[in-house]
Amino acid sequence: MSMKPICPAISPLQQKRNSGLSGERFRKTPHSLGNRLLRSVWSVVYLFLFRPSPRPCHLWRRFLLRCFGAKLGKGVRVYPSARIWAPWNLRLDDRCAIGPEVDCYSVGKITIGKFATISQRSVLCTASHDYRFLGLPLVVKDINIGAFAWLCADVFVMPGVTVGEGTVVGVRSTVFRDLPPWKIAFGTPCRVIRAREILSSAPPEYSRIEPLSCRTELSSKT
Repeated sequence: MSMKPICPAISPLQQKRNSGLSGERFRKTPHSLGNRLLRSVWSVVYLFLFRPSPRPCHLWRRFLLRCFGAKLGKGVRVYPSARIWAPWNLRLDDRCAIGPEVDCYSVGKITIGKFATISQRSVLCTASHDYRFLGLPLVVKDINIGAFAWLCADVFVMPGVTVGEGTVVGVRSTVFRDLPPWKIAFGTPCRVIRAREILSSAPPEYSRIEPLSCRTELSSKT
């Protein structure tokens, strides 16, 4: 008894387009030799100089990132366990923070605005693969995080996404599309829940720890 094949027949044209499954195109890296060599050097520096650095040594880590082409503003904080794929694709504005175990997969450019916070174990992913081709070609799109935005713990941001200024993304959300400014968003897929309300004054116990420069920036906006 003969059995019909489970998969439909593939035309010669489709076979030619998908020849990357077993051909050289499938095995060939899309990254240049220079890119791979620079990432190899960065991996050694990260392993021996960046990752073991004490938590308060933000100045030292800023120096290392700048040596590899990162554009950093004043007072930027990148914690030692944060993973940076390519520092030269990082653009970090004044006093933004990249928390512990954050993964910046910066195949494309990642731009983070001033006073923005990326909390622990979040992922900023600028690259994926086109599943429509068996060779899975690399697709790269930049990510932009607006000033005063806050990505809570375990947030995943997809390639090409822009998170608007002042927007808060709730814990363990997955952001597939752009988010407007000054909103609170949550979920998978991430959706806007409500507008973000900024109070004109804070209780005394809050004002003691809130940076004066941050309050000045916000007051100038209102």
